[in-house]
Amino acid sequence: MTTATPEARLAGNSAGSRPEFGRRQVHAVAACYFVASFAALGLPPYLTAILPELGDKTAQWAGLLYIVPTVFGGLGAPLWGRLADRFGRKRLLLRAQLGLAVSFLLAGWADSLATFTAALVLQGILGGTFAASNGYLAAALEGPGLSRALTLMQGSARAALVFAPIVVGSLSPWLSPHRQYALLAVLPLAAAVMLAALPEPRTAPAADKPVPEEPESPQPQAAAPATPLNALYAFEFAFVFSTVISFPYLISLIEDRIPGISPVASGMLFALPHLSYLVFAMQVHKAFQSRPRLGIALGFGFIALGLAGHGVAHSLAAFIAVRLLLGAGLTLGLVCLSMLAADCAKGRPPGGMFGSLEFVSKAGAVAAGVAAAAGNSFFGPAAPVLTGTAVALATVLAAALPALFHRSPRIRWSR
Repeated sequence: MTTATPEARLAGNSAGSRPEFGRRQVHAVAACYFVASFAALGLPPYLTAILPELGDKTAQWAGLLYIVPTVFGGLGAPLWGRLADRFGRKRLLLRAQLGLAVSFLLAGWADSLATFTAALVLQGILGGTFAASNGYLAAALEGPGLSRALTLMQGSARAALVFAPIVVGSLSPWLSPHRQYALLAVLPLAAAVMLAALPEPRTAPAADKPVPEEPESPQPQAAAPATPLNALYAFEFAFVFSTVISFPYLISLIEDRIPGISPVASGMLFALPHLSYLVFAMQVHKAFQSRPRLGIALGFGFIALGLAGHGVAHSLAAFIAVRLLLGAGLTLGLVCLSMLAADCAKGRPPGGMFGSLEFVSKAGAVAAGVAAAAGNSFFGPAAPVLTGTAVALATVLAAALPALFHRSPRIRWSR
């Protein structure tokens, strides 16, 4: 009997898994996503500095342009996902990286607001590296191996969200954020070169399966997915909405409550929940692997507590506490949603499923941005976090309803 390697165990070691696609390959995909995300996540916070160079002296279009890539990325994700299932996940993942490079080059050399806006539209349409990467991984892995890989991918996104703005700000004295778009286009190009060396994931050939000695009654070739898609999509939308709604006006809220606080301290408070994910994600995955429903309910509970705490925090210590509560909810929610997504991917074309999931996620982000802007305009910077609290509390109740998972014998509260 042969002994499975750690890489094979990561892939689940099932009949349809490919032993050569293991830990190193998963880490390579996650690293490529982190590298390619630098410009996409690090430069939008500097739109207020970029737009005056393009004729918008007061940067009045910054809020709208901030969500342009998100809107068009969500619209294009389902189509690219279906094309990946048809023409190959690796090919479409490479397309996404090269699409980002083209759009970044155009944005970096744009000399008018119209051209820059077109570049952001192209970034949304031609990008979609997160959904493409997840679809690629889901074609090669399943079960716990896939959920760990998706958890690692979220870690890449959080790391880029934390470190990219710092790097962009550090480069700004020598190169304007506008021109950094062109410089950072080299990163998705480098990611494409690295991805070109990875294998194309595909189902193991039928010849690898044992041939029965006697005729058997017909059996379905793939087990039905354990989790209903509507539950996954509902939780994804609510999670993105309730967390993202606090982003746009958080710095304003902190400065209003703690006069004189330094920009560095405000930035650290903003990053604290994402740093929590980087530290604790894998431990949470191990603890809640067999009970993601409980993790989601707890996650939304912590999100509700954390966001509600933002409404009453008036000191640095209080903000640290509520940001850590939000970080606990963020970590539990992201990790357990990855588990549900891995469960949903069983028996489904992964490109189409993750493309649709990306559409739902982007829709939640856009809805959160609109709600945050409206709430801030009418009721002040505390309104967005209170709206997020209400949505999170409602989702806690939904996550606790067994009927939502009545078709899911593998998803349970405890072992």
